[in-house]
Amino acid sequence: MRVFALQGGKVHESDSLETAMPPVGFVWIACTRKELEADIGRIQQTLQRLAGVQLVDLHVSDLLNRHLPSHYDYTSQYDLLVFRRLGANATASPKEDPSSAPLMPGGPLVLRRIDTTPVGFAVFDQVLLTVHPEDCTVRDAFAARLLAGHATEARTTGARTPASPADLMLRIVNLMVDSYLELRRELTRQLDHWQAELLRPRPRLTDWSALLDARLALHHLDEICEDQRAAVQDWIDALETWPAPTTPPAQRERDLLMVRSRDVLEHIERVVHHVRRLEQSAETAVQMHFSVQSNRTNDIMRLLTTLTAIFLPLNLIAGIFGMNFEFIPLVHKQDGFWWAMGSMATIALVLIAWFWRKKYLSRPAR
Repeated sequence: MRVFALQGGKVHESDSLETAMPPVGFVWIACTRKELEADIGRIQQTLQRLAGVQLVDLHVSDLLNRHLPSHYDYTSQYDLLVFRRLGANATASPKEDPSSAPLMPGGPLVLRRIDTTPVGFAVFDQVLLTVHPEDCTVRDAFAARLLAGHATEARTTGARTPASPADLMLRIVNLMVDSYLELRRELTRQLDHWQAELLRPRPRLTDWSALLDARLALHHLDEICEDQRAAVQDWIDALETWPAPTTPPAQRERDLLMVRSRDVLEHIERVVHHVRRLEQSAETAVQMHFSVQSNRTNDIMRLLTTLTAIFLPLNLIAGIFGMNFEFIPLVHKQDGFWWAMGSMATIALVLIAWFWRKKYLSRPAR
């Protein structure tokens, strides 16, 4: 468990829940799901001491649920946001039950590495409680950024230290969304490889199950992103109903929260757009594959039909001279055979030249 006291540009970390509320600032309590389950009594007492209110039992259940979709809820004292992360994890954490860590089903390795475990946020006036999975790198990365100091953060990211729990929550959510945007290139490269394999004329794609699993995984990812967008939109709608600020600094802080909330929503919409584009690319690749196979079949049938048309007159001539009549022209002549063969060869060459001119015998362009 990590506890941070943020006051202006200063950040102090402690591993104890006995941290006092700074005079001007707020407290960030970051714990894992197991820590929340084990120390729920102490955490509730700390929230009562710092914020004057405890979490509702149903909200505690939501924060402990590993399979809850992204959603937003609120009370008169605090707001609750559950946001499913899109982190890239090669394997599940050994500290957490692998069967309980929601991973993307099937598909290529890059899709199976996307961990969709939910992260919970309880936003009070001066306290932010976040509940993470055991291997959450977002918490550690953002904590390292905070501990680096206000000057370092402003120099590297152009942003200032979060001024409120809501501001900190939005920054963490934005970092979680951007972690998926970093996987776009690898996902696009994987689907481009499949498209190239599907459009190659001679080798045949044998791993159809992986391609179908990838389509299902992308559809599941699309549903997760839709839930994320709905949760953030509900947060924005609730933010608009907050009481109007009475001072210019408070109004500016409210405006910054709205801008950051809309920025997070725009990032999620970019993810949704990219996921749907990948779905369309996978579907288009399959359709183009069958279209190419159909064209190849048509080319083969055209070639066979052309060859049949060339040899039909020759079969007709051979059939005529094979009739059991006593008097047939050229049968009793010494050079009759060669006249017949020459006529057949001439007819075949003329038909070949004519079909070639019509491009019935030409090699199709690849």
